[in-house]
Amino acid sequence: MIPRNRPVINERDIAQQAGVPLATWRRRDAPGFRQRVPALFDSRVHVYDQAQAHAFLNGQPIPPLPAEPHPDDLLNDEEAAALLGVTPGTVRAYASQSYLPRGTTVYSLRLWTRQDIETRHDTPPRQGQGGGRPLGKGGPNKAHAYEGDPRLYIAAEALTTSPGTPRTHLAAALAKQHGSSTRTWERLLTQAASTPAQ
Repeated sequence: MIPRNRPVINERDIAQQAGVPLATWRRRDAPGFRQRVPALFDSRVHVYDQAQAHAFLNGQPIPPLPAEPHPDDLLNDEEAAALLGVTPGTVRAYASQSYLPRGTTVYSLRLWTRQDIETRHDTPPRQGQGGGRPLGKGGPNKAHAYEGDPRLYIAAEALTTSPGTPRTHLAAALAKQHGSSTRTWERLLTQAASTPAQ
């Protein structure tokens, strides 16, 4: 999580400010730095609070991060998924289908505000209920009943990653993981199998 209004910095920029190549900084300086300044996300991209990083580099006490959550905090897909009770892939699918804002990108990390995630949590995307279907997706011009439904992308991904698994088994697993009925997921899997990849 990036606390609200807190500038961040990555290791490449830290090394540049130190005047050494990134590989040198990682070999020589990163171990001690990482012990004192925790990365804001558990991911392959190491991003740090800029004020904490500068304090460490200048030999000053490291200021604490805000302890209380705030609506403007920035969350990655894993943190958002934990709040929504879904998988990170589902969060990304929601964003690509306008069930969530597209988010913002910080050092190649796609992030959403806590407020956006909590709003989505309070109005889950259920077919035919308020807040569920993005604007402009309804009406008689739809190609099929699930057009624009982010669950269709989840179903397609499940078919791709588990090609030999019977659809009834896939549907049961998806229903358990993402909600909705097994029969709904069977229909989504059938539609995903017959819909050309975008």
